Amino acid sequence: MARGLYAARKLAKNRKKFRWNDRYYKRRMLKLREKSDPLEGSSQGRGIVLEKVGIEAKQPNSAIRKCVKTQLIKNGRLITAFAVGDGAINFIDEHDEVLVEGIGGRMGRSYGDIPGVRYKVIQVNGVSLDELVRGRKEKPVR
Repeated sequence: MARGLYAARKLAKNRKKFRWNDRYYKRRMLKLREKSDPLEGSSQGRGIVLEKVGIEAKQPNSAIRKCVKTQLIKNGRLITAFAVGDGAINFIDEHDEVLVEGIGGRMGRSYGDIPGVRYKVIQVNGVSLDELVRGRKEKPVR
């Protein structure tokens, strides 16, 4: 490896070349997360509810977590989003428009004991789901 007086160009060139061996650099430069992510790198996305599903929690917990299958408007991809809150699923009906965001797990992966669910519902028909659950607001009739 060149280390001499006029070696700066060679060193810089090699540093640039070998940075591609760093897997985080490579994924960042090729924008692999944005390409594979249904929300395409944005923090939130709108979708239409296709069906309500109950997903069994992982061991050692035993519960049925209430989720919704949603088709995103911007690219038509299907995702499963968790309805946060006690009785929140009752405020969501099929064909409602929902706003979803990441659930806050590690590096865009699923969170807690819900297997394969990476998103949560935060709005239903333009009204905050949290407000609906707390009884502060009524769900608008479309």
